[in-house]
Amino acid sequence: MTAALRLEPVGRPLQPRRRRMAIDDAEQPPHLLTRTVAVTPDMANTAGVVPWEALRALLNDVAHACASRYAGAAVLMLSADEVMFLQPVHLGDVIVFLAAVNYASGTSMEIGIRTEAAGLSSGLRSHVSSSFFTMQAVDASRRPLLITPLLPRSPDARRRHDRAVRRRQLKEEFAQQLKIFSKR
Repeated sequence: MTAALRLEPVGRPLQPRRRRMAIDDAEQPPHLLTRTVAVTPDMANTAGVVPWEALRALLNDVAHACASRYAGAAVLMLSADEVMFLQPVHLGDVIVFLAAVNYASGTSMEIGIRTEAAGLSSGLRSHVSSSFFTMQAVDASRRPLLITPLLPRSPDARRRHDRAVRRRQLKEEFAQQLKIFSKR
């Protein structure tokens, strides 16, 4: 005969957890989003460093979350214009993603993401990457959807907006050059 294993409660009883939103700070304006991710062993390679592919996947998720939060609709990524990795992220670090809608007009928007790594043991924060994504809001049929234009209010928001407008102009000029070059 097998004796049944009986578990006795130890310590205080478990309390139901409060449901957390997918974003870390619901009080922020809809054009801003902060997300933190702890680097666990399954994220790091054998050298204890997070591969850039894993960081890129997290950046994509953050860009989608920020854009869909602002648009109030589903979004599609049109381009990842610039992703520069400046510092490695190590096992045990906490990755902090600071995302903002830099520009929004018509159906598209630019999402800028500053990524930082916070060392738990040292308490130091380092700039890991800066990246820019162009996203488009879509309806249920995947047709472009008009969104509210972003009106920058703070000096920092105006600076980010002006730089996003300039990046947009440069992309349009580059596209024109490609058209001219392809006709030759």
